[in-house]
Parts: sequence; structure tokens; C-alpha cells
Amino acid sequence: MNDYRAILDQVYFGNTVQDYLWVVGSLLVGFVCMRFLAHRISDIIFRLLSRTTTSLDKESLYDLVGAPLRWFIMLIVLFVCTSHLEYPADWDLAPKEEFGLRMILYRTYILFLCVVVTWIALRVAKFTGIILMDRALQTESKADDQIIPFMMEIVKIVIVIIAVFVVLGTVFKVDIAALVAGLGVGGLALALAAKESLENLLASFMIFFDKPFTVGDLVSINGNVGTVDKIGFRSTRIRTLEKSYLTIPNMLMVNDVLDNLSLRTFRRVNFNIGVLYGTTEAQLQGIVADIQKLVDEHPNTNQDGEIHFSEFGPSSLDIMILYYIDTMDWSVYLRIREEINFKIMRIVEEHGADFAFPTQTIHLEKP
Repeated sequence: MNDYRAILDQVYFGNTVQDYLWVVGSLLVGFVCMRFLAHRISDIIFRLLSRTTTSLDKESLYDLVGAPLRWFIMLIVLFVCTSHLEYPADWDLAPKEEFGLRMILYRTYILFLCVVVTWIALRVAKFTGIILMDRALQTESKADDQIIPFMMEIVKIVIVIIAVFVVLGTVFKVDIAALVAGLGVGGLALALAAKESLENLLASFMIFFDKPFTVGDLVSINGNVGTVDKIGFRSTRIRTLEKSYLTIPNMLMVNDVLDNLSLRTFRRVNFNIGVLYGTTEAQLQGIVADIQKLVDEHPNTNQDGEIHFSEFGPSSLDIMILYYIDTMDWSVYLRIREEINFKIMRIVEEHGADFAFPTQTIHLEKP
């Protein structure tokens, strides 16, 4: 027993063997328990954030914050285990307030701790955004679908800015007040250098408050038609009808002429058909009347349809056809338009007329 005690009391580099064994044992216990502790902390955060949300489970949060929480627990255990260890006196190390090994190790530890805490904060903010979006999707309004991603981007930027200032102040001992004052002086130069980015940022706020469109709206701008997928700080992303992904600067979305197709109540159809010049007046009147009746009585059109014998074309008698289909679904619109086109062909055929095509009549005169 005395031999065992003597071994534990032996001193190496200013610390006994017993001290080193305590450190190793504590690290092993911390490594074994960190996953359990991370799960428990994750459960507490989940109960605080998602009291009214039923579609998300605990594992979805743990998948986000599990890794940074484990790193955080190990950093705390490492600090507690090594805090009572002493450096050898013959090393004559400077205190941690002065430059030296103590300062480097201490500030490196603080830097890692700040990075991990920022990591956790960003992941918690991301999960909060998921919860808020889940609630927003259950409402009829599209405004919350637009504001939540926008506000979550702001929250993430604020978290990163705060983390940078904390690191500068605690690790690098920068005078934060003087730094903020310096940023005020250099703000003008920064604004001039990032003029376009600031314009797009201001445009994003204009989009948010003025609401010319929201996420999910079908819009047409600069010859591009698509559904608004996301509104960011600098740009708006649109999924086109060809399924391509367009990124358009917000300043262009504000300054250019934008047609919000989702606000339409009807889609317009406007075209001409031509029948042969041999068509009689009675046939022409019957065709016009029947097509007018068709577009008036169709269940997917309104009463604003206009069908008229419009003009004498170069090789045909032209009939103007104008009507509106009460849908914004592109596929439904095409199907209804096709159905009406077939019925127009049938009407022309039933009246004994025929469609015209470009022709020329050549008269040969004998000398």
C-alpha cells in the first residue's frame, strides 16, 4: 500500500502521478458521457422552442446541434480537468496576462470555445427558423413565408458579428469601443466600395415592406417568367417554367417593370382565325355567333369574350377571338385552350366553311 502511495505521489513536471490520473480519468468519463449530456441539453432546447409544433421531433434538433454540443462539453471537461495542473517552476513561465506559453494556451482555448458557442447559436437559430416556417406553412398568408427566411438571415448575421467582436475583445484584446468608432469613420469608404450590394440590400427591404410579390408568386420580369422561390438580402431566386433557377438582383426586381401573374384572376387568349374568301355572309355570321356562344357558356371562361369578323385579310376573312380562362395553373390553361380550339375547328366545319392559308391568284393575259 505504501509502495502504491509512493508511486502516486511521485512528481513529474510539477504534478503528481495522481493528478495526471485524475485528468485522464475525467477526460474518459467526459468522453463517455458527452453524447448522453448532449442529448439531454438538446431535449431541453427542444422543449423550449417547439412547444406548439408537432411535426418536428427531437432527433431533428439533435442532428443540428449534436456535434457542436459534444465539442462544447469536451472543452468544459478539458478546462475543469486541467485547471489544477501546475507548470514546472523551473520553466519560469510568464503569467497568462503577459505574452508566453500560458497566454497562448489560454487564448487558444477561449478562441475554440467562442467558435463552438457560435456554432451552437447558429444551429439553434436554424432550427428556430425551421419551426417558424413549419407554423407559417399552416397559415393561408404568404407574408410570413417571406418574412421568416429574411429575418433568420438577419439573425445569423447578427450572431456572427457579435461572435467576431467577442473574439476580438477577449482573445486579441482589441478595444471594441475604439474599433466601433473607427468603423464609423471608415463606413463611408465601405459604403462607396459596396454601393451595389447596399442598393440590393435596401431593395430587399422595399420588397419586404411594399410587397409587390411574395414567395410562391408567379411573376414576369425582363422577359423571364417563373415562381419566386426565395427572397434574400442581395437577390431573388426564381424557378422558371423550364425548371431553371434564376438569381436576379433585388434592385432589378424593384426598378424593372414586374408583372405579378398570380394577382391575375384570368388568363387572356387572343388570336385570329381566317376562313376562305368563298365563305358566305350567312356562314360567317353563324361561325361568329357559335364561337361567341362557346366562349360565353364554357365553365372555365368569363363573360368578357369578344368574337368578331375583324377584317379582310390578304388571303382570308379574319375572325378575332378574345376570351379569358379563369385559372393561373399553366397546365390547366393549356388544356382548356386546346379544348376550345378543337371546338372552334368543329364549328367551322359544321358551317361548311374551311380555314384559309396564304394563296396568290395569277392572271395570265394573252396579247
